[in-house]
Amino acid sequence: MLLLSKAKDILQSYYGYTEFRKGQEAIINQVLNGKDTVAIMPTGGGKSICYQIPALLFSGITIVISPLISLMKDQVDALTNAGIPATFINSSINVSEMDERLRRMEAGEFKLIYIAPERLEATFFIELLNRVNVSLLAIDEAHCISQWGHDFRPSYLLIKKLIQQIHPKPVILALTATATPSVKDDICELLNIPFSNVILTGFGRENLAFQVIKGQDRDLFIKDYIQKNEDQSGIIYAATRKEVERLYQQLNSLGVRVGKYHAGMSENERARNQEEFLYDDITIMVATSAFGMGINKSNVRYVIHYHIPKNMESYYQEAGRAGRDGLESECILLFSPQDIHIQKFFIDQSDMNIERKEYEYSKLRKMISYCHTETCFQQYILQYFGEEDSYACGKCGNCTDNRKQVEVTVEAQMVLSCIKRMNERFGKTFITKVLTGSNDKKINSLGFHQLSTYGILKEKTQKEVNEFIDFLTAEGYLRPTDGAYPVLVVTNKGISVLMGGEKVFKKERVEVKRLAQDNPLFEDLRKLRREIATVEKIPPYIIFSDQTLQEMSVRMPATNNELLQIKGVGERKLEQYGSAFLAVIIAYREQNKIENSVEINVKSSGAISVSEEGKQKEKSHHATYALLQEGFNIEEIADRRGMSTRTIESHLIRCSEEGCAIDWDKFIPGQYVSLIADAVEKAETDRLTPIKELLPDEISYFMIRAFLQKKSEVLGNQNR
Repeated sequence: MLLLSKAKDILQSYYGYTEFRKGQEAIINQVLNGKDTVAIMPTGGGKSICYQIPALLFSGITIVISPLISLMKDQVDALTNAGIPATFINSSINVSEMDERLRRMEAGEFKLIYIAPERLEATFFIELLNRVNVSLLAIDEAHCISQWGHDFRPSYLLIKKLIQQIHPKPVILALTATATPSVKDDICELLNIPFSNVILTGFGRENLAFQVIKGQDRDLFIKDYIQKNEDQSGIIYAATRKEVERLYQQLNSLGVRVGKYHAGMSENERARNQEEFLYDDITIMVATSAFGMGINKSNVRYVIHYHIPKNMESYYQEAGRAGRDGLESECILLFSPQDIHIQKFFIDQSDMNIERKEYEYSKLRKMISYCHTETCFQQYILQYFGEEDSYACGKCGNCTDNRKQVEVTVEAQMVLSCIKRMNERFGKTFITKVLTGSNDKKINSLGFHQLSTYGILKEKTQKEVNEFIDFLTAEGYLRPTDGAYPVLVVTNKGISVLMGGEKVFKKERVEVKRLAQDNPLFEDLRKLRREIATVEKIPPYIIFSDQTLQEMSVRMPATNNELLQIKGVGERKLEQYGSAFLAVIIAYREQNKIENSVEINVKSSGAISVSEEGKQKEKSHHATYALLQEGFNIEEIADRRGMSTRTIESHLIRCSEEGCAIDWDKFIPGQYVSLIADAVEKAETDRLTPIKELLPDEISYFMIRAFLQKKSEVLGNQNR
């Protein structure tokens, strides 16, 4: 308990937080008690603190193994700025720099040393580790040790041998954000860590809103999105270098402060663009998946995927680079079925064996299913990672979708009929030309100008028809063939539409929204932060995160003590930057005649609630509860709020977990109570799926959850 108390003191003084995030305290406590641990936390969940704080409390040094060279420099910069002695040893430094750092390491001048796994191949380095006191070995991106992980690295297999060679053996802490149950088991077995020592905090990111957009013009969407959020930092991922270059040129021509990153660029050019992004000199990075691993930039407000990623692990890791500071952020996937062929091509061209290729194909199919799911996007992700009892997030594209549907059956029949008359031998662009009545010579030479469907959609632009064909493809009425030049064929579902057996409905376009409200003081504080960062030659977010600046702009502290209450302001940061930021805040208060600071409560999730003077939007699930109290049923609440009934049900569960009184009996028809009770007893678990399998179809998951929630509340009252 004494060590844990000291850990909390370090959290406050060095990092400026009064409370640990979910799972951090349990992980740190286990490590401080000498237990080897596997920690599974979401990207942005605060994994680094779980080894940095023990490093300051242990007598020896902490070795951090990471495959991410950019992360090493990023972390060391932040630690050095906070007054913590740290360094890194990797291929980015020359021999003399390495010798000097190794000398200082042996002299005990560092508390943390970051190394690449390849360093473990050097015998002299292992010998050096046995001459110093290694208290803790932290293994970041631990999924890389599993051959079934999405980023397997053979060099990680050297870690097991290293552990056997260091005497005395240090405490082992393996950390990852993207481990499926099988990968988690692999990590435990390979590092000889008991399954009971795994701490899984959950994969959920409450501040992220996920969205999949299908059948819309992707370039137009990105243009609109960036113009509405030009002051926000974001990443746009594309699957190929060619597309990265095209999107970069397109945005650059619009005057956007944009950079690019892919493996075809020189190392110096990639490093320069990455640094400009970290330092906020550019606001947007267009990149392949080669970018972002280990980028600790906390103020990325959105991540847009122009193409479908290869698997859920890659997607969640890349999307998770948004909102690392806890503020509301968006993760948008622009889905086009043709892009599936890009990922299939990458798998086909790889040197993986047949078994591994089949495994990668199965993961790609799960990614495709994500793009078509009608359930909560975040819930789908969490269930993929083994969280079967997760609830709907209430904020993703599916949870909040209240767009109207318009029947487009006739237009669909026109397109499908045209493709059939063209013998299903052409791609989207040429089909569009025929439908819009183009004078293309190829159309005349093939005689397509004589088709009854030639020019049948001439009142629409080619871009509009292209987008409509994308919609039909995304919804499964059309299917692109395999190959470098895919052609479109009509599916059985499309045939049914042609024969009049099925109607087609298209939802309204997804409209772009602005991410943040204008806040003059917040912008003043960001400007000051950038000025200081330029002088000190460090990324701005290392000084203070956007979350910290936002809280300052809402609470408007006027004294050192008030500033220390802001999340992210520790004693060292107060000493370094306090007077400069207070000066800006006080000047703003005087200019706007604001006398008192605003009362504020900042929760660990990063959500901010303030008094009437600065009151923010009510929590969504609380608004649902208020309507329930007024007597509305679930369907009525869903209709009034423009949400799905599943989202409303999840809101009620969350309210109950927060202590709100709910009469669960009215959600469970009397004839089903005993059936559910028997199923719960037989299943011998509170997990929903095994219970549901024992019950009739008409008993919903929510009825089971209502039963379990009531049971939990009754037991809780009995134990008081």
